Amino acid sequence: MSTIRIDHLGIAVRSIEDALRFYSGQLGMTVAARETVEHENVRVAMLPAGESRLELLEPVNADSAIGKFLDKRGEGLHHVALRVPDLEAAAEKLRTQGARILDEPRRGAGGHLYLFVHPASTGGVLLELIQEEQEHA
Repeated sequence: MSTIRIDHLGIAVRSIEDALRFYSGQLGMTVAARETVEHENVRVAMLPAGESRLELLEPVNADSAIGKFLDKRGEGLHHVALRVPDLEAAAEKLRTQGARILDEPRRGAGGHLYLFVHPASTGGVLLELIQEEQEHA
């Protein structure tokens, strides 16, 4: 039986470099990857934390979703990402049960296929679902 696991916690920050002074400098976490996700207008830094990761999210511009989030709520937890064995099946099941899916699956940081579920459907938490990577034979 497949399991759902926490993939990462997305944390909105005004500056990745400033945030890394705490996460790397004080906690000693290492940055495993950095990239810009153009279609989201966001720069990300991934920091492994056991089997999960922290994803620092810095807006490319104020009009991006992360820029708007920061203006409205300030820095902090933006979303929880769960890794699912079959993203399409999970999305279809949620849709048929009335959950509000925010977008169609697309490629994000690290090339992962993902989509978001609206907080109104999840008890107030923006939820990201990520396709579990398949083992290649």
